[in-house]
Amino acid sequence: MATLKDVARLACVDVSTVSRALNNTSYVHPDTKARIFAAVKELSYQPNVLAQGLRQGKRHTIGVVVPRLYLTLFAEITQSIELESRKLGYATLLCHTEDNHAIEKECLNRLRNGFVDGIIIAGTGRNGRLIRDIHASGIAVTQIVRKQETSISSVIADYDACGYETVKYLFSKGCREIGLINGPTTLAPYRERYNGYQRAIGELGLNETCAVSLEPGNSFEYGYQCTKELLAQNPDLDAIMAAVDIQGMGALRALKDMDIHVPDQMRLISLTGHSIGGLLETSMTSLEIPAYEIGERATNMTIKEIESPSDAKPSVQHLVFSAVLVERESS
Repeated sequence: MATLKDVARLACVDVSTVSRALNNTSYVHPDTKARIFAAVKELSYQPNVLAQGLRQGKRHTIGVVVPRLYLTLFAEITQSIELESRKLGYATLLCHTEDNHAIEKECLNRLRNGFVDGIIIAGTGRNGRLIRDIHASGIAVTQIVRKQETSISSVIADYDACGYETVKYLFSKGCREIGLINGPTTLAPYRERYNGYQRAIGELGLNETCAVSLEPGNSFEYGYQCTKELLAQNPDLDAIMAAVDIQGMGALRALKDMDIHVPDQMRLISLTGHSIGGLLETSMTSLEIPAYEIGERATNMTIKEIESPSDAKPSVQHLVFSAVLVERESS
């Protein structure tokens, strides 16, 4: 494998000149630079990016910590993060935790002790002290989807408005018995969706019907079972709000198995939409959250913090995106 010395020898210059030319750190005569790049090409020289990064105090790598990817908003967000990072000269390392705080802790410790300059995380909310410590150590941290730590920047959606506006929308459609399939309210998005739902239900003088578990609710089976639970609580139910698409898909199957027709007998809406909702046999109305924009903004915020001098770090920001109602067959 060719070394920097080999390139210098072939180009008839010293090693420091090769380094300055390749890193563009100071002026090198165009003719000299041309000889150096010709030598690099002839020798197929590959610079040691890790060594360069360590010398510069940068690894140009961002760790991304998310609960899961399969049929979730996080798949699109993660893709956006990777695309934007690559555009800005950074690589990404992906960890998925299944919303297990012990796995999350292990991932965070590996990242902090490894080679990342920053971390973008959708956290469980149970490793706050560790995340704050990592941030205080000089590693940039940005939260996505879930704002658990107010002292650390975040990019999220307005989940409270999703819950509130969806109840109002369903009420305008004539629904009076509106149920909610939610998840553990220890996680901010579930908690805020419920707050919005509860506030609208109260304002309209309706009764609550909720199915909530202490376990993470991102599964088809969870949505299926919660739909049955909602109807057991309230047989007169005429609308269901599912916190996420995969729950809504489980709800659609449960309703079909119970011979309840959507939307004639039951209206159904997902509060966290994904493009897959439009591909179902009965396409699902949803609140579409701008996943690509969330990933893009989080990446830019993280890299800005990484590249800012230690005495001029950007102030904490909490960006909140609005969701857009996409009406489909299920409502």
